[in-house]
Amino acid sequence: MIVTALHRHPVKSLLGEQVDRARIDAHGLDGDRRHALLDLTDGRIASAKEPRTWRRLLTLRAEHTDGGVRITGPDGATLDDAGISALLGRPVRLISRRPDGAVLHRSVPEQVLAAGIDAEVEHTVQEFGSAAEPGSFFDFAPLHLVTTASLAGTPAARYRPNLVVDGGGEPYAENGWVGRELAVGPELRLRVIAATPRCAIPTLAHGPLPTDPEALRRPARENRVRPLPDMPPLPCVGVYAQVVTPGTIGVGDTITLH
Repeated sequence: MIVTALHRHPVKSLLGEQVDRARIDAHGLDGDRRHALLDLTDGRIASAKEPRTWRRLLTLRAEHTDGGVRITGPDGATLDDAGISALLGRPVRLISRRPDGAVLHRSVPEQVLAAGIDAEVEHTVQEFGSAAEPGSFFDFAPLHLVTTASLAGTPAARYRPNLVVDGGGEPYAENGWVGRELAVGPELRLRVIAATPRCAIPTLAHGPLPTDPEALRRPARENRVRPLPDMPPLPCVGVYAQVVTPGTIGVGDTITLH
């Protein structure tokens, strides 16, 4: 298998960037999800998992810089907190430290599909990064991988992976990687820990990409699996992984399953 693309998202729920090479350690891919936007109205972390309130996050793009992060709007202009707040219609502040007790609200994706992104729907509540380093902005684990076969032509940006892998076999073959290790390039070793359940985010407009309900409906038809033993079957695309041995990774590196 071959690494065909590397993605990082410096700010949670914003559009990210592709890189050719990056360092990966227990905190994930260098520069990935190191920041988030704090909603000054209710003190919660802004997340497009609540599309009724936060789908406009996906009109913003974040770029990792030596000084931290640069956020640009749809026209490419750099934005500060005031400019971001004006575009989102809610007061926010860029943060790099997660508030104690912060949780994620995840709109029930099937209800979003049925009722539309402007409807009030039920949500579930989950802790941040239960399989990641303390204080992170990851939903669950520090790395997300998906194969080109599982993408089935859908732009990878919709599923927000870190690694896109070619040569993984049939669609959803990565379900069979759970519990196994991956050797990536000469140094990096990963342990795959769970399939990745999908929320409503892949269906939303991502910058120039229009809405695409099929991005959730397809895995709902084809790949309902239990991400963890205590969870019900859910639509999944890709897998989560933790870092066993840190290393540097580049596009074109080989991946071996162990």
